[in-house]
Amino acid sequence: MTGRARYTDDIVVPGGAWYGRTIRSTIARGVIRSITLDPAFDWARVVVVTADDIPGDNVVQLIRDDQPVLVPNGGAIRHKEEPILLLAAADRSALEEAASHIRIEYVPAEPVYELEQAIEVFSTVDITKGDVATAEREADFVVEREFRVGLQEQLYIEPQGAIAIPGQGKGEGSMTVIGSLQCPYYVHRALKRALKLTDQQAVVIQAETGGGFGGKEEYPSIVAVHAALLARKTGRPVRLIYDRHEDLAATTKRHPGVVRHRTAVRKDGTLLSQDIEIVLDGGAYCTLTPVVLSRAAIHAAGAYSCPNVRIRARAVATNTPPNGAFRGFGAPQSLFAAELMVEHVAERLGMSSVDLRRNWMLRLGDGTATGQKLTESVGSELVLDAALKIAPTVRPSGRPTVRRGRGLSLVFHGSGFTGSGEKKLQGTVALEAMPDGTFRILTASTEIGQGTKTIFCQLAADALGVGMDKVFLAPQDTSLVPDSGPTVASRTAMIVGRLVQEAATEIKQRLKRKKAPLRVEKSYVQPDSIHWDESTYRGDAYPVYAWACTIADVDVDMTTGAVRVTDLVTAVDCGKALHPVMAEGQIEGGCLQAVGWATIEEIKMKDGGYQNDRLATYLIPTALDAPRIRTILVENPYSRGPFGAKGIGELPMDGPAPAIIAAIHDATGVWLDEIPATPEKVLAACASR
Repeated sequence: MTGRARYTDDIVVPGGAWYGRTIRSTIARGVIRSITLDPAFDWARVVVVTADDIPGDNVVQLIRDDQPVLVPNGGAIRHKEEPILLLAAADRSALEEAASHIRIEYVPAEPVYELEQAIEVFSTVDITKGDVATAEREADFVVEREFRVGLQEQLYIEPQGAIAIPGQGKGEGSMTVIGSLQCPYYVHRALKRALKLTDQQAVVIQAETGGGFGGKEEYPSIVAVHAALLARKTGRPVRLIYDRHEDLAATTKRHPGVVRHRTAVRKDGTLLSQDIEIVLDGGAYCTLTPVVLSRAAIHAAGAYSCPNVRIRARAVATNTPPNGAFRGFGAPQSLFAAELMVEHVAERLGMSSVDLRRNWMLRLGDGTATGQKLTESVGSELVLDAALKIAPTVRPSGRPTVRRGRGLSLVFHGSGFTGSGEKKLQGTVALEAMPDGTFRILTASTEIGQGTKTIFCQLAADALGVGMDKVFLAPQDTSLVPDSGPTVASRTAMIVGRLVQEAATEIKQRLKRKKAPLRVEKSYVQPDSIHWDESTYRGDAYPVYAWACTIADVDVDMTTGAVRVTDLVTAVDCGKALHPVMAEGQIEGGCLQAVGWATIEEIKMKDGGYQNDRLATYLIPTALDAPRIRTILVENPYSRGPFGAKGIGELPMDGPAPAIIAAIHDATGVWLDEIPATPEKVLAACASR
């Protein structure tokens, strides 16, 4: 970095920061036998950090203490790309040269790559409602299917990166990290533990972040701790920025998995029971897998009312790079299976899947699989009707080798943390009235392209009765802002935004009695009406649900097997659109990510690593691949959201994939129960019917 960059009033990054690099494992499983630094290289040019240089615990702080910051000499390797050493130098060429003079020898062990081989279990979830066995005996039909979902890369525009600056925080031995991240306090906790720092010594500041999609939730803790260890040993700022290849090869992905369904129905279409098994691949370390599995299980029965449900979910370990947070957080995987199961049952019954959905859908007063009674803002029928109303007529393609088809999905997505998560977190925001007549919002919720800065200022300005030019957001700096919780789980607008609104309302009243400066803090208080039993997975899983209906039109080239999504109509019950343009942008972006997951984003594995870990070989939809997307915002207010708003950041990821697969079936007559629907899979399915 040249020159000086100012992030807050107190933190200034000096020029001349050194560069960092990570040395990683090349095998998927085994033990490090030896680490040798070639004496032919001038090691005075480079600083080397090993596990012995970690002053605190050699653990990446998260749910489980299983992932080391660095694998020590003699330590166990659980996946390719595992960090072993860190290097820092004044120029990149020295890093490259030094890396070529490091020799690491291993004692290999037999790796586990496949779900079917996995023995270690990270987490299990069991949800039971009614009596599935009795329901199946009374059924006219029991339909069984197995569905498979693949890995997906978040592919944020800006790769992982952080710069660590020693000595600019409060107290001796302080460490400041500025990084591309979603959750400053995740990183803060990781720094404190690994570097043995106090709350004041560890300072984390979010830089302007080029996208996250979950990929900047937990993984930046690793990057930040590595940069900080290098800065600590060199005594100078060190920046650690991944190139795209390293980012693709080493970071977390969407969990792949298998979902098996048994659905019991009567001849008239009455839904009697659902028996569902979910197995997700967590990779080598736990990361956030238990929480991903939890949301996957809770959403597995779909947006439907069923009297008898059994859901058995587990997440297992394999010797592949760890999987983690990705937009949707497990729900896209289980809802993909749930929605296609509706299609299979409808086909067996000879019914329209739209009519079957209308018969089964959750409505006001119904109970979910966890026994949660839906008491308000249930938009299932609203979004279904809105999408059907605007969907264009399907016309022939006009090309002899191209067949056209249409599919539909109906999904819901819980807004906010699961169960008692928000109560445990008690996210806090602050609002300050300044003597010059302006107002400052203090929150750890980050802007990652979704509009946080805009909507928070909107909410505060409206409640205060002032123009938006009078309201600004403080930097997301842990030495400055309270912990309002991570920017995840479709919670930022609904949960944190409501706190901003409440703080602004209170400070407006206090200003009638006192002069500025004033400060008001607001923390989340769970309503008495929400009850959740973590041990039985019974009760109110989420404060409220957002709903969406997606209709997808596809063209399938019967010669090549290529699938092109031509049109998407999606109707979304958002509660209240705080900023309609930004809301539509969120929905369109999520839909396009889902189109990629459903059709072309296939990660190939070889020897436990990602084979296509380049942008030249990992394909994502471009502007030329994007379908025409028409978004309908259905406003069905939620009483505890700001102006009735619900979280919709993840919901758009849930519906397009099953709608696209149903459309491929409509076009070709064949079912694909696995995504992505690559040309090879389409041709193979057509050839085998």
